[in-house]
This record gives sequence, C-alpha cells and structure tokens, in this order.
Amino acid sequence: MKNLYLIILVIVVVVLGVFLLKQPTPSKTKVTQIPNGTIVPVSLQDDVSNSRTTAIVFAAKKVNPAVVSITVIQERVVTANPFFSPFGDQNWDNFFRDFFPQRQYKEQIQGLGSGVIIDEQGDIVTNAHVVEGATKMKVTLPDNRQFDGELVDIDRVQDLALIKIKGKDLPYANLGNSDDIMIGEWCIAFGNPFGFLLEDAQPSISVGVISALNRNMKPSESGGREYKNMIQTDAAINPGNSGGALANALGDIIGINTFIFTHSGGSEGIGFAIPVDEVKKFIEQTKNHTKNLISEDKIEKIKTKIGITVSDNNYTLMQKYNLTSETGVVVVDIEDNSVGSMLGLATGDIIVSINNLKPKNAQDFQKLTSSASKQLDMVVDRQGEQIRIFYHY
Repeated sequence: MKNLYLIILVIVVVVLGVFLLKQPTPSKTKVTQIPNGTIVPVSLQDDVSNSRTTAIVFAAKKVNPAVVSITVIQERVVTANPFFSPFGDQNWDNFFRDFFPQRQYKEQIQGLGSGVIIDEQGDIVTNAHVVEGATKMKVTLPDNRQFDGELVDIDRVQDLALIKIKGKDLPYANLGNSDDIMIGEWCIAFGNPFGFLLEDAQPSISVGVISALNRNMKPSESGGREYKNMIQTDAAINPGNSGGALANALGDIIGINTFIFTHSGGSEGIGFAIPVDEVKKFIEQTKNHTKNLISEDKIEKIKTKIGITVSDNNYTLMQKYNLTSETGVVVVDIEDNSVGSMLGLATGDIIVSINNLKPKNAQDFQKLTSSASKQLDMVVDRQGEQIRIFYHY
C-alpha cells in the first residue's frame, strides 16, 4: 500500500511540474519614467515613435533632396523723368516731357524662386516668372552644392521654364500624374520661401489638401499668361515658393507651385499650382524642339481707338513675325489713315509701354489707349530694337 501512495505522489509531483513549466513567464517589459513621474512601457514608446513617421514624412524625405533654390540677377529698363511735379500734376509732367525727354537706364535686381530637379541629367522645372529676363542664374541644392543654371526653354504664356545644371549624383523627383488627383487628399508644397533671410538651402514644406481642380484664371487677372486647369490648395505658398514642387502623399510631383490670392502679401490658404501633366507636355515639346501653335482664328484680337488691333504675345505670333521678345502686346492689324498708321506702327511691333505704363495684356492696352488724353508716349520693340514714339493730338 505504501508503494501505491508513493507512486501516486510521484505522479502528482510530475504533473504539477509539467503544468508549472508551461505557464508563461512574467513580462520583462522595461519601463521608463517621464519627467512628470508617470511610468510608460517602452513598447508604448515604440508605438508612439512609429506613429510619428507618417506618409507625409516619407514623402518629404523622398522629394526634399530634389527641391532647389534659384537665385537670379535680372535686368530691367527704368524710365526716369528729370522734371516731375512734386504734387503729382500730370500737366506739369507732360509739359516738361515735351522739352526734356525721359531718360532710360538699366538696373539689376536680385530675385529668388524655387525649382525641382526632374532627372539625373540635371533638368529643372520652375516658373517662367522666376527666371524671365535673368542675366545670371545660380542653383543651390539642399546639400549646399551650387551650380550655374542654363536656361533651356521658357514659355511665358504657360509660365513654365526648363533650366539645366551640370553635376554628378544629382537627386531628382518623380513626376506623377495629375489626372487622378482627388479633392480633399493630402498634398505637400515644397520651396524656399524668404530664402534671402535664411542661411541654409534646406527647402521648407507646408501641408494641406487639394481644395479644387480645373481652376481657370481670368485673362485680366493673369498678366497675359494662360492659367488653365490649375490645382487649388490650402497648403501655404509664400514668396520664394514659386517654381517649387507640389507633391502627393506618395512623394510624386503633381504640380508646380505658381501663385496665390492674397490681400496681405502672405499665404491666406488659396494657392495655385500648374498640373504636372501640363508640365510634362511642356518638357516633351521642349526636348522634341516642337511647340503647339495656336490657330490664328483662336487668337483674341482687340481693336483700339487709335486704329490698331493688338493681341497678347504668344508663340504663334512669335513664329509669324520672328519676334525676339515674349513680353508686351503685338500689333496684328492697322487701319488706313488712323492714328496708328500716322505713328508709323507696323504689324509685328511689340508695344512695351504706353504713357509709362506697361500693358498686362491686349485688354489692358485697350483700356490704356481709351483713357489716354491728348497724347501717346509709347515704347515699341521692333525686331529687338526699342523705338520711342510720341504723339500729341
């Protein structure tokens, strides 16, 4: 009997031992104490840390190296009147202008914008208004490398430009598609706002959503440029951001930041970008040395009270008249025995200014001629040579 009890006891001990061995060991999770005394498990810290690395962070890391700062030296012609009324009296100014012609001189100004490298060959997309009229161009990468920029092509109407730098191991961003953009999806604006005030070349980012698509700007508000099918975003776009990239949460470029609506001069949550599909068309045309000519039937032509018909400057007219400038408005027709014919104007002339004001487009020129009283003082570009025409009636 004793042997039976002994056997039973051994069996019980063995079963208990096996049971205890199978029990989970107590957690050895480390804890850490944060300043206010609360103890937080390390595993929770890891979860919080992982949650910080969002899609926006990944996209920023992907695009940032390819966003560049573009510094330009631009040359502009300034007209100065040696005798002007301290009281703003137009008659005073007109009187002395007849005897002492206004003096024109060139001055250099510094400008700043952004751009994005789109391939390993160093091609950079930016806005035309960033590099237009530039005599010198410096491109600075986020790694502080600096290169001379070379203008490859510019389209003032579309407000796009392609420039090039020569370097090794250049970072570049991927051009996405703008036909699958969704209103309300996250977007990231890259650029170098207020770059003159900062000592490093690291781009800034601002985050928002796609607010609207296919926005078209009125010609009178676009300074002669054609802003069509624009992307609207509330991501902050500030001075210096022009030409920078607008990317989606995947880190693909979906647009080029171009301008904002603002009353204060800063971002108010209404910014616009050129869709990347339009950018890709411009690049393809540039590399194939082809441009889409606009049918002359579709070109808006506006008659003025001085007997000339003008049009916004565009690539079709540049080709037709062998124009050397993309600015101003173009004379496309002149009535016989009109003021325009007496002034000696010719078709293909580019009117740069009228009574010291630069017309934004053909409609603006029509308004300026309508409001002109008794005299016309025009600067005309004729095949690269500037001519001043003064007429009093």
